[in-house]
Amino acid sequence: MDWLSQWNEALDYLEAHLTEEVPPETLGRIACCGGYHFQRMFSYLAGVPLSEYIRRRRMTLAAADLRSGERVIDVALRYGYESPTAFNRAFQSIHGLPPSAAKREGTVLKSYPRIRFHLVVKGDTEMEYQMVTRPAFRVVGLRVPLSKDVEENFSAVPRCWAEAGPRLPELLALSSGDPAGILGVSTCHREEENYYYIAVASAQEPPAGMYAEEIPPCTWAVFQGRGRLPEAMQSLQRRIVSQWLPDSGYEWARAADVEVYLEPPGSEETAFQVWLPVAKK
Repeated sequence: MDWLSQWNEALDYLEAHLTEEVPPETLGRIACCGGYHFQRMFSYLAGVPLSEYIRRRRMTLAAADLRSGERVIDVALRYGYESPTAFNRAFQSIHGLPPSAAKREGTVLKSYPRIRFHLVVKGDTEMEYQMVTRPAFRVVGLRVPLSKDVEENFSAVPRCWAEAGPRLPELLALSSGDPAGILGVSTCHREEENYYYIAVASAQEPPAGMYAEEIPPCTWAVFQGRGRLPEAMQSLQRRIVSQWLPDSGYEWARAADVEVYLEPPGSEETAFQVWLPVAKK
């Protein structure tokens, strides 16, 4: 399958350039998606963040270099650590001992092999979805900047929801369009600064402290979900990109990701939708 070869080609490139800084955008271009989406999908498929995988692979190779007799300072510089202290910290976090100890006979070290993706057939649990093509629509709401590091956003976005709680009734009063309900919108497809919006579809002007964003026309695969947030949302998103997307005939489009909350977030059982922007391969 094309997506398998594209993703494995991206990992081949990463493996050949582990001593360099490889931007996620470079890997995304090889895998035919954006850098942000590459990080997000990698974490779902591999079960580990991209940054952590790179660190583990570098420290695996660094340990082999030290075992062969190379100096600690030379190995540290090769893998991008100008500070011996930073290299020592990274090495200990993986191996549980300082780099100098790796040279001793009998030292126990850890090895993390490279990842290669293979097709695994899974179909034990159904996923309901529909394809929706929408013209442009406008959202109004609160927002928080999105970091290019996906892991940082996993803490920033929940904080934004916690702060937005008192203003949700005000937001709902602005709602005048479709999709209805409270929306979580990620503009993570752009090269410039991106944001996560807690918003509603609305043609009104944003009140003080709120912002407007135009969502361009796009086709979305819309999935239904219900459960306790954010765990149920994250679980569905993981299943979409790891089970549905690879074999769907679509790829992640360069457009906004949309979460639609059909009931007020915070209850034990919340009905929601995940809108995944897609384009035909």
